[in-house]
Amino acid sequence: MPNLKNAIKAVRQTEARTILNRQAKDRITRWLKKTNLAITEKKKETAVKAFTTLTKLLDKAAKEKVIEPNKVSRQKSRVQTKINAL
Repeated sequence: MPNLKNAIKAVRQTEARTILNRQAKDRITRWLKKTNLAITEKKKETAVKAFTTLTKLLDKAAKEKVIEPNKVSRQKSRVQTKINAL
């Protein structure tokens, strides 16, 4: 347990950030699954709609430094390639 006042505050901040980061990552995972499901079912319209939401979430996560920008770029590229192949 931290003894100093600023260390106690840092622990609280870390816990709060961890919760928010986990929520953001869970949302991204959920939309990635929805997009991939639509792609496997060959539903292009549904896949495109899900991809737009996924892109928004990924860009926001990169902006807030929840996920590395290069990882976001790679994920968007891979999903877009799959959608274009439909």
